[in-house]
Amino acid sequence: MEKLRSLENKRVLVTGGTGSLGQTLVNRLLSGQDGLPAKVVVFSRDEAKQHYMRLEHLERKTATDDIIYQNSQDRLSFRIGDVRSISSISAALTDIDVVFHAAALKQVPSCEYFPYEAVQTNIQGAENLVRAIQERNFPVEAVIGISTDKACKPINVMGMTKAIQERILIEANREIPGTCFMCVRYGNVIASRGSIVPLFVQQVREGRTLTVTLPEMTRFLLSLDRAVDTVIAAFREGKRGETYVPKVKAAKIVDVAKALIGDRDLPIEFSGIRPGEKIHEIMVSEEECFRTIERGDYYVILPVLPELRETAEVEPTLTSEYSSKNDNIDIPELLELLSSAGGEIEHFISEN
Repeated sequence: MEKLRSLENKRVLVTGGTGSLGQTLVNRLLSGQDGLPAKVVVFSRDEAKQHYMRLEHLERKTATDDIIYQNSQDRLSFRIGDVRSISSISAALTDIDVVFHAAALKQVPSCEYFPYEAVQTNIQGAENLVRAIQERNFPVEAVIGISTDKACKPINVMGMTKAIQERILIEANREIPGTCFMCVRYGNVIASRGSIVPLFVQQVREGRTLTVTLPEMTRFLLSLDRAVDTVIAAFREGKRGETYVPKVKAAKIVDVAKALIGDRDLPIEFSGIRPGEKIHEIMVSEEECFRTIERGDYYVILPVLPELRETAEVEPTLTSEYSSKNDNIDIPELLELLSSAGGEIEHFISEN
């Protein structure tokens, strides 16, 4: 059995580290659960979010059950920068062993209205990361790119740019054999900024009509912790060019709304599909099935480039696409899943 990678004493860079996923990932890194890094650098362009994130960590003087804050002042640092600038990302990569690349424009409607902005962040940002490692010969051991189910058979700008980002990072394994580039791909994170569940919670609390796009719309749902588990699993176990996909539950969005409404007499209004939205999401396409294997709680898509695969012989795990339209969970199971998101969502469900 191959030795698993560890974060012990590693110097880690988290691009987009002030986002929902980035913050949860940083907390996980500082917990030492997967080996305690020597340094964690949060790289983002939002100085206000960095300021509040810094305060949150500095004001926690004692360890909690899940996060070790002792000496986090020395271990955790913040760097203003933008992945759109190769000089900015190049400076941030100095003395870095592991990169978690979470920087992205991810709001579907915003990317539809400003497509070139998405191109510059999601595509050019990944290319800048690869070029900086290659041109400066940085000894980065591993890069894990954070992708999305919308990158699979994409119909919107966000998904299209993320699909190309995946290919840029996977192809980089040919050009930079000393660095292991991998991706993770997952669905809707329940408690992330801009996701539908916090909006539903707000609408219920205010006694408003809940707005759902279409009755048949479905989505994969997972907690922030499960998303981070996927990222860490890819780092620890993944091989060059692989894409990790978690096995997660899927549900109808109208059932999510009903679960959160509970016994309240609140109406649901169907507002119609938004620009760039799919009715169902796919995490593994029919075309990717033949090179998808199973590894514990994950499907692993082997690299599209055959020269990056360790073997030409693959016994596929899936025989059809992995879509959110299949095996939707019912409302009791939904409530259990939503409770696992923690924070405000868990509190809202428990008090109701």
